[in-house]
Amino acid sequence: MKLRRDIFQAIADPTRRAILVLLSAQTMTAGAIAEKFEVARPTISKHLQILNECDLLASKPKGREIYYELKIEKMKEIDQWLEQFRAIWENRFNQLDDLLENIKSSQK
Repeated sequence: MKLRRDIFQAIADPTRRAILVLLSAQTMTAGAIAEKFEVARPTISKHLQILNECDLLASKPKGREIYYELKIEKMKEIDQWLEQFRAIWENRFNQLDDLLENIKSSQK
C-alpha cells in the first residue's frame, strides 16, 4: 500500500521549495525548470511528480510540452497551519515589548 504524500512532505525538500518559487512567477515546462538547477532532468521530473501528487501543481499539455503552474489555493493549507504559530509568536513578542517598556520605565 502506497502512502499518500502531503504538502508538508513536498515543501520539506529545498529543491521542491525552489521549484514552487519559480512556478509562483510563471508557468514553465519541466525542461525550463531543470535549466535552473544543477541536477539531472530526471531528478527534476521526480520532484515535479511529488509536487503533483501533493496537488500543489497543475499540468497542462500544449503540443509536445507539459506546462506546470502553481496551485495557489493549495498553498493556503500551509498558511492556515502556520497561522496558529504566528499567533503564538505575536503574543510572545508583545509580552517581550511590554517587559522591555517596563524595564525602560523603571530605569528612568
